[in-house]
Parts: sequence; C-alpha cells; structure tokens
Amino acid sequence: MNAAAPRSAVTRQGRPRHFLMCRPTHYDVSYSINPWMEPAKPTDTSLAVAQWERLHDLFLELGHTIELIEPIPGLPDMVYAANGATVVDGKVFGARFRHQERAAEGPAYLDWFRARGYTELHEPQYVNEGEGDFLVTDSHVLAGWGFRSTLEGHAEAQEFFGRPVVGLELVDPRFYHLDTALAVLDGDEIMYNPAAFSAGSLAVLRSLYPDALLAEPADAAVFGLNAISDGRHVVLPEAATGLAEQLRERGFEPIGVDLTELLKAGGSVKCCTLELRPRG
Repeated sequence: MNAAAPRSAVTRQGRPRHFLMCRPTHYDVSYSINPWMEPAKPTDTSLAVAQWERLHDLFLELGHTIELIEPIPGLPDMVYAANGATVVDGKVFGARFRHQERAAEGPAYLDWFRARGYTELHEPQYVNEGEGDFLVTDSHVLAGWGFRSTLEGHAEAQEFFGRPVVGLELVDPRFYHLDTALAVLDGDEIMYNPAAFSAGSLAVLRSLYPDALLAEPADAAVFGLNAISDGRHVVLPEAATGLAEQLRERGFEPIGVDLTELLKAGGSVKCCTLELRPRG
C-alpha cells in the first residue's frame, strides 16, 4: 500500500468570494473597549487607509468581489466590517453591539443590505457582534461568547439560519472575538489558538476538529488567526511567520500583509472583511 501523500502535496482549490469592506476614512482610537485600544497612543489615519487599500487590492488580485459601505463620521470602528452582520445562504443576521460606542454600526450595516435588495434580514434582540463571533464551516456555525456576543444571541442565530450553532467560550480578553482566536480554512478545516478557550470549549474543538492546525502563542499574539482563506490562499498578518509555515506544510499559500495600524484598535485581516455568502 502506498504511503499517504504529505499534506504539502495536497492540491488546494481556491474559490472566489464576495466581501463587504469599509474604508477607514474616520479611523482613530478615541476610546477603549478592548485591551488593544490605548487612546493615549497616536494613530495615523492615512497609514491605516494605505494598509487597508493594500488588503482591498490584494483581494481583487486574488479574484474576489469587493463591495464597499460608506464610512460614517463618528464611527471609527466601522472599518471592521466583519462585525456588522453575518450572512449565510443570502440571509442577513444583523449585529447588536455590546458597547454604546459601536451601537450605531448595526443599523447602518442593515440599511446597506436593505438598499441592495436583501429581503431576508433579522434585527437581533440579543447581543451579537456579527462575524466577529460567528464563523461558518460546512457543518456548523461556530459562535464565540464570554466578552461580546451572548448565548441568547447564539440561539437567536440558530433559529434564523436553521443551522447548528456551536457555542465556544473565550477566556483571554486579548482574544475578545472568536475571529481573533480561530479561522476557517476550508470546509470543516480550521486553525485556532487553544489558550483562548475554556477547557470545555477546547474539548469540543478537539472532538469536532481533531486535525485542526494549532497556532503557537507568538503567532496568536500578533493576530495571526484573524485571517481570510479562500480554500487555497490564506491572507494573514505578516508577523505570523510560524503560522504561515504551518499553512504551507498543509498545502495552503499564505500571504502576509501589514495591518499594524489597524491592530491598534484590535483588528486585522478578518475584522476588515465581511463575507457575503449566497444561497446554495
């Protein structure tokens, strides 16, 4: 019997994706709602825009479709489009933010979807922060809780989407959203930071995804898991060099980007990117 081919020999197939993004025109760190935000430290809006534009252009180079939502003055975190909603099978589950500083973002994103003809929309009753805490695999919607989104919001999402939602408790405040601690690579293949989860949630992940890629602490600390994968290319922070090597060993093509200015507010590649998943 022939030995199994090494994972690096696996042929990965990328699939064009449809994303919504928001230019950081009004980017600033004027308040603190997570451990990364330090208003006393200076921010450079022009640098944030330049780094964001490189990410935007990279997605286009990879064959993805990008739509833009107009940034609103006074909402500096609106650049983190992933938090604005969750879209599955063309159905839009709106966001309801925990902190007042971001509360207006939820309605703004829902208005964008309404204006573009989306008809299945849900205004949430309970707190959820969009794809920050809802990550979609082929079999489940993985849902983070502990710092932002709530278990009641998970149940609300499951009822709306008609898909099984698996709650995962986050325990390290640096990784306050699920998308800072876990990324979907392809289908039911994921990578995650074990130290970010409670013991019970870690046991669930190990049971559901025994072959998951596990990130080292140094890569997790630079938001290496706040990544976007199309099934072949994985766009992630360039500082996560160890994680990039692990991805190459599994046959993926990692592409590092510099979003260090946007990291000052606790966001990176995935935070800036909301996937618009069609029916099917």
